[in-house]
Amino acid sequence: MHEINIFALFWNAGLMVKFVMLLLLGFSVYSWFVIFQKHLLYRQVRKESEEFLDVFWKCKNLAEALEFSETTPICPEANIFRMGYKEQQKLIKSKIQKEKGSDDDTFEMRIAWMDNLKRTLRKAENIELNRLAKSLSFLATTGSATPFIGLFGTVWGIMTSFHEIGLKGSASLAVVAPGVSEALVVTAAGLAVAIPAVVSYNYYSSILAGVEDKMHSFSVDFLNLVERDLISRI
Repeated sequence: MHEINIFALFWNAGLMVKFVMLLLLGFSVYSWFVIFQKHLLYRQVRKESEEFLDVFWKCKNLAEALEFSETTPICPEANIFRMGYKEQQKLIKSKIQKEKGSDDDTFEMRIAWMDNLKRTLRKAENIELNRLAKSLSFLATTGSATPFIGLFGTVWGIMTSFHEIGLKGSASLAVVAPGVSEALVVTAAGLAVAIPAVVSYNYYSSILAGVEDKMHSFSVDFLNLVERDLISRI
């Protein structure tokens, strides 16, 4: 029984089939780079998030939490907290400047402050989500596109085989087999590239959904803390 020599099939293939194989190789290399990159990133995110949240709820004040947040730059909750904290400081300064307003003005001012803070936290969540989701779309594209790219190479290889039949005037197995083999190898290559990309995309998307829920929960908790603090100051 003879083993299939992929390299021999590649070198003996036509230019179009070679181009398709190289294109699939490029998709494969970059998709695996993204897969390993996301594995390391999400592992670090999980570690830093656990550390930051554990310390955050033990801190005596937000200034202390801010200092610790600088040590967890990858943690999404820490980055959201820093943006929210900066906005809170702006609100406090604005409150001091308008301290002589009436009670109605003060109430309306507090509502406006909380709306500003909500928008800031929502913006921070979107920034972190986009950062963590970067390049995941490439895995989705790889998973959906590469089978069709491989199929294109297959069709082209079969067309070449039929062309060889026409030139040689023979439909023997010796004439047809090489072209068909090249074509089927391209199909297999397309699937080999697509399957890991699809599995990884679904896996990391589920992880990202969990991270998004945790970010939103933290934003709500932080918003409640700031609101209680503002109420006590007014």
